[in-house]
Amino acid sequence: MSNDNNKDLNVLIENLKDDNPEKREESANDLGETGDSAAVESLIGLLTDDNPKVRFAAAKALGKIGEPAIDPLVLILKNEEGNIRRYATLALKDIKSDKVVDQLVEALNDGDWSVRKFASKALGEIGNNTAIEPLIDTLTDEDWGVRVAAVKALGDIGNEKGIDPIKKARRAATGDKEFKKACNKALKKIQKK
Repeated sequence: MSNDNNKDLNVLIENLKDDNPEKREESANDLGETGDSAAVESLIGLLTDDNPKVRFAAAKALGKIGEPAIDPLVLILKNEEGNIRRYATLALKDIKSDKVVDQLVEALNDGDWSVRKFASKALGEIGNNTAIEPLIDTLTDEDWGVRVAAVKALGDIGNEKGIDPIKKARRAATGDKEFKKACNKALKKIQKK
């Protein structure tokens, strides 16, 4: 990396501490574009920012940086509480690495519905077959949004093992047209593969 790039990177990292949330958000976005692993630690720190747009930008940037961000994000999932786990799951979703499948499967049992929902989506996007059984278990989650995310994830993975459990969940969802629609879409996806 040239000195100019190092200087730019340092300026962007420094801007993450700016009082103006828009400047922090913009710097997080720019750091994601650099793909530089030197920014991971600073971006991880932003996952607890007061401003939700800044937290979201930091999660997206970590997702773009990819592999170097996995270990610190997994540590957050294991050790932290609240919003920060939600954003860590969002970043892991964007990384789409088989390396995080086990952690995301674990996150399907998280106490926070949004973590379970993001974990379901992430597992669908990664498409690893080891997630099928845990996602099937998630079809009975207490939270509607988590159940829908699990159905969609099973459709995205496209393994035939998901067909019967999705049909069963569809039958159990009496009167829930939206959920039934999600089930039908997922079943069509699986049958196309």
